[in-house]
Amino acid sequence: MTRSVKTQDLFAVELIAPLADRLRPRALGEVVGQEHLLGKAGTLTRMLARGSLASLILWGPPGVGKTTIARLLAEAAGLHFVQLSAVFSGVADLKRTFEEARQLRQVGQGTLLFVDEIHRFNRAQQDGFLPVVENGTVVLVGATTENPSFALNGALLSRCQVLVLRRLDDPALESLLARVEAEIGAVMPLSEEARNTLRAMADGDGRYLLNMAEQLAALPPDTPAMDVAALSELLAKRAALYDKDREEHYNLISALHKALRGSDPDAALYWFGRMLAGGEDPCYIARRLVRFASEDIGIADPNALTQALAGWEAYERLGSPEGDLALSQVVIYLGTAPKSNAAYAAHNEAMRAAKETGSLMPPAQILNAPTKLMKQLGYGAGYDYDHDAEDAFSGQNYFPDGMARRDLYRPKDRGFEREIGKRLAHWARLREERQ
Repeated sequence: MTRSVKTQDLFAVELIAPLADRLRPRALGEVVGQEHLLGKAGTLTRMLARGSLASLILWGPPGVGKTTIARLLAEAAGLHFVQLSAVFSGVADLKRTFEEARQLRQVGQGTLLFVDEIHRFNRAQQDGFLPVVENGTVVLVGATTENPSFALNGALLSRCQVLVLRRLDDPALESLLARVEAEIGAVMPLSEEARNTLRAMADGDGRYLLNMAEQLAALPPDTPAMDVAALSELLAKRAALYDKDREEHYNLISALHKALRGSDPDAALYWFGRMLAGGEDPCYIARRLVRFASEDIGIADPNALTQALAGWEAYERLGSPEGDLALSQVVIYLGTAPKSNAAYAAHNEAMRAAKETGSLMPPAQILNAPTKLMKQLGYGAGYDYDHDAEDAFSGQNYFPDGMARRDLYRPKDRGFEREIGKRLAHWARLREERQ
């Protein structure tokens, strides 16, 4: 007996659909972040206006709309839409799809075949597309996150137009959040800074942003606006503490580290001795001394890291008690060396910048172009070879397009870093003159 579906059942099905599905664009004009393809003068807009949709390879990162664009292209062009995944499909699936497309073609109906993760098909499977693409049995739209120059056969690549989809920029992600709020009829419970952080966490991936927004939408209506810390706690699990029962272990290594940082080799030697007497593994201490050499001395004395590594190697060759003396020598060297955390601070700031800016591409001029496609996309164009420039310094920009230059490394005015600072200041003047 057939079960009738009541109206409330239909609404229930709609309500349990994921937010990303409910907000999936229903027209090409609703797709965000790909104006170069779908704007008034966009490549796909012009194709549809001419009525000549070519076979395509959509190359771009996850969550930028490749599947959605393919589906909407089929609708706009009046083509039957078929979707396959290279992960789950084989030769039999392709043959069946091609045969169905031939039958539809006989009655005047074209087919758009969308193949997700097309780069996962091997070369023989990719060759299977050639005849049906060439004779027009299907309009092939393949999606890939890999460089088509390396992931796809040259023969298939020559029969398709490669379109590069961009990671969603901040305005595009913000427009998605506005759609979420319109859908749920409420404002996201976030401070302005937390809202900015949410977009940064998405890293240009619209689907990931919507999945995170769905977690926020599930919160009680009276949830107060969250700050960045509360948002991070909601969306990410904190790493568990390691070996929390051995408090003395951490207390003593902290004391050793702080004494070295304070340039007190006598106190550092005392804590070093306490750790050895307590049965601590000397290799653990050696590893921490190497870390200290980079974190608290850095380029103020570049030899500190060499000394720390040499002491560690000497201990591994000699063992205790002979090798203990090598580690004591390292403790004294590090305690008396000039201190600078500039390299450590630069590393941390670089990591923050990397997380904030996500997957921005390097400038096209500093990318190698081993293939014809990459040359056509502008890779390597305008690169200045620094060794050919005056002072072996071209002054060109090496940061991503759209990202302002940042001074991440700021050397201290002591030790060897004093000379490094002079060198960087000289290059900064040249860069300003030559740009």
